[in-house]
Amino acid sequence: MKRIGQVRHRGFTLIELAIAMLLGMLTGSMVLAMFNQQLAFLKIYRAQNFLVEEAPLVSLYVSRLVGKADRFRLYDTVADALADHNPRLTSSPVLLMQFRQPDDTMRRSILSFEDPGAGTALYYYVVPVSGVLGTPQWSITNKPTNVQFFMELGVLRMTLTGPAGEQVTYSGTMQ
Repeated sequence: MKRIGQVRHRGFTLIELAIAMLLGMLTGSMVLAMFNQQLAFLKIYRAQNFLVEEAPLVSLYVSRLVGKADRFRLYDTVADALADHNPRLTSSPVLLMQFRQPDDTMRRSILSFEDPGAGTALYYYVVPVSGVLGTPQWSITNKPTNVQFFMELGVLRMTLTGPAGEQVTYSGTMQ
């Protein structure tokens, strides 16, 4: 015996499929727009990362080092600083500092923006008594593209140029 009655169709109508596809495309485009916005935000954040995170730490380290020095001189190269040859009054990438020790002897250290083979960075050297300089003790930062020390009206200043071309100038005096 055959059933006579309503025939049931399985599946969706064309209008239902079109609406489902439209909602899927809208959701996908919104997710893609949010992803692009997040990438733009991260690009802006990375550009400001040097100014927000790196530059204040460099300021802290350098101000503590220079603030404890008894005297300093500017040089064009580390070799000139070691030989105490050609001190400069103009903008220089090398700063030689002298510190008085408790036994009244002097100790020297160098801040130098250079590439000694391990990459360009602002390096800190402690000059041994022998005067033969080894590898840097540590690097303060490797993010800047340029670091210059200079004197202006008797005040030591340091200008850092960041990876995005931003410049930060620190000033300090010796006590």
